[in-house]
Amino acid sequence: MRISFSLTTVVRGCILLAALLITALGQWHGGSVQRLDNWLRDRSLLLHASPQPDQRILLVDIDEASLARYPWPWSRDRMAELVENLLMDGARGVALDILQEKPGDAGGDARMAMLAQHAPLVLAQLFDFGPREEPLRGGVLAGGVPGHAGVPASGYLANHAGLAQSAHFGSIGVTPDADGVLRRVPMYTVFNGRQYPTLSRALVDCCAGGAPLPPQQSGAVRVPYRRTWGAYDVARAADLLDHQVPPTMIANRLVLVGSSALSIGDRVATPLGALSAGLMVHASMLSGLLDSQAGRAPAPWPGKLIAVGYCLLLTALAGRMLPRRAAAANIALLLGGALLWLPLAHLLLPHDGDFSPAAPLLSLLFLLVVAVPFHWQLAQQRSRRLLDTLRQYVAGDVVDELLRSNLQDPLAPRRCEVTTLIADMEGYTSHVEALPVEQAAQLTTTFLDCLTRPVLAKHGTLDKYTGDGMVAFWGAPLPNPAHADLALDAARAMVAAVAALNAIRAQDRLAPLRVRIGIESGTAMAGDFGTALRSIYTAVGDSVNTASRLEQAARDYPCDIIIGEGTVRHATRHRFRHLGQRVLRGKEHPIEIYTLEDAPCAA
Repeated sequence: MRISFSLTTVVRGCILLAALLITALGQWHGGSVQRLDNWLRDRSLLLHASPQPDQRILLVDIDEASLARYPWPWSRDRMAELVENLLMDGARGVALDILQEKPGDAGGDARMAMLAQHAPLVLAQLFDFGPREEPLRGGVLAGGVPGHAGVPASGYLANHAGLAQSAHFGSIGVTPDADGVLRRVPMYTVFNGRQYPTLSRALVDCCAGGAPLPPQQSGAVRVPYRRTWGAYDVARAADLLDHQVPPTMIANRLVLVGSSALSIGDRVATPLGALSAGLMVHASMLSGLLDSQAGRAPAPWPGKLIAVGYCLLLTALAGRMLPRRAAAANIALLLGGALLWLPLAHLLLPHDGDFSPAAPLLSLLFLLVVAVPFHWQLAQQRSRRLLDTLRQYVAGDVVDELLRSNLQDPLAPRRCEVTTLIADMEGYTSHVEALPVEQAAQLTTTFLDCLTRPVLAKHGTLDKYTGDGMVAFWGAPLPNPAHADLALDAARAMVAAVAALNAIRAQDRLAPLRVRIGIESGTAMAGDFGTALRSIYTAVGDSVNTASRLEQAARDYPCDIIIGEGTVRHATRHRFRHLGQRVLRGKEHPIEIYTLEDAPCAA
């Protein structure tokens, strides 16, 4: 079995395949439109973020009001007092988002060291992930377990040596994206062959209790910003020091202690705000871990496969519609597909943090800017082919003028002055009845060529073929004041062409052919007539019927060209010979009929 593909089919297939590959590569290679990816994710997070309270977590904020009562920097004794108050009021565990790189007051350092060794307290250590000429090295790095799974760090800032024996440490190092927005944090950090958990993970491992956490990704993970800042209970640090926070607000909760004060500078850009407190990041991570531990995290969905499947479905639909529908319909399809994808991606994002929501949009954009123009070009080619076909019936310069005229619906029926020429072969049946089909067809084609070429050469419109004859007219679709003279010129050329054909036939001892031509001018209705299923550009009217009757009457005259009185009135550069009056079939009154003065007539 032989299978062939047109170039158009191959190119169309390549375009659709490229659109699908854009989505596929975007999913498994991180996406080439990270900025759009991030924008879509950020908008989705803002819509998804819930104000529903999280009763498992308490945030202790060293805010501007607290600093007004207790100016910064605080002594270690005051910091230890803050932690002790939380633990005495029943906190399950406390994590400090505050570095203590340098020793402070001896009594306070001792209290803090005892708390860090024996109480459910997680101390912070900051890791640096950027390249520097001089790597950060501050304090005494402690904690961690042997391991290599995690985000490698290049430096650190740790606590002073007095806290090196603490039981729990958590990393507070972050790696914002290129636009400065913090979307991921290292779940584990690796430095010098040891692995350090992030602050929220360390707090859960230390103090959350309950079922073990499911396996967590060890590299940088997306921060699950599922709750707004208002979803967390926040206690001012100053109120806690002044014993103004009710113990019921603290009991049985995991506590994060940090600062939102601009003067301390712990602010980061997040999808939820340009100046979010660092505590918000740790709280979001802690909520996500607790949700996973309780089995309340959104169920994982195969976002990558859904995105590729969606693009495959839409690409297949586009492949079917693009060649069959108008450009506006195809554009509406692609834009509709993009608009439909946005809510679907919004639904998927909480269930899959790694797929690219922008890749299908890029694929649809590719189809919009490449496939639609490509199919527009195909439509142009089809239009050119139709115009080339039209030029077989209408002179090329008439088609060009028709296009330049910018007429509104130039083929719509309209009343105009036309000259109609109808010609056929006299005795056609006797010429072809004894011929094989192939030779009969060849004779018919050759004879019609003698009729057609003069019509097109004289800027006429070929209406139709009638077996062994043809109908043509002048004066439509474009008006032409010389329509009668041009039709007469074409008639004379037809007679000459048939005479030349007869000379060739005479060499083969074949009978001569005679063309009968009837010509009449007058008002007619010319335009595109028919139904929605099929139509034809033609002229109808009394002058057209008269031309047909004149062609039939030619059999009774020795002249090949029979001309009606309407054409004689319209012609300006031809002379005529009067043939008398005749009552044509279907007419009540006789009309004057003529032939060209110099036209040959049989004796």
